Amino acid sequence: MTHKSVLLDTSFFLRFLHDESPLYKNADDYFRYFIRHEITMMISTISIAEYCVGGSVDELPLKNLQIIPFNLEHSKRTGTFAKIVFQNKGKLKLNERNIIPNDTKLFAQADCEKSIQFYLSSDTESLKIYNLLKTHINPAFQFIDLHIPCNETFGMLDFG
Repeated sequence: MTHKSVLLDTSFFLRFLHDESPLYKNADDYFRYFIRHEITMMISTISIAEYCVGGSVDELPLKNLQIIPFNLEHSKRTGTFAKIVFQNKGKLKLNERNIIPNDTKLFAQADCEKSIQFYLSSDTESLKIYNLLKTHINPAFQFIDLHIPCNETFGMLDFG
């Protein structure tokens, strides 16, 4: 049996590392859940680069994360994902954003890495792309929306 892991995107860290964010509590609850349930938390080198645009790599909880470099297999899968997105971009109604850059790359990493069962993000535009991909192919991971509290996602009771 493959060990479970989750790929955390940049939007997760922007909420988790800023306790004034309205999504901070959700991010903190997920982080604690993954530690408690021994689900390996992963971060892509792509997300690290994105985070470093406005923050420092030293702010990231790297001791709790496994870093995934973007490789050739990820590149090939990105091409497959991006082709689907480009062929259907008129249906997406995305808010002024580039399609390929990072969403499809991160999804490709999550899809290629066999242990990754979850992809956690607060990016609603990214969720639109994931949902489109799901209608054409079946990505090997589940998208978790950070707007939904951890206890709802994983069916736990919340005793406050």
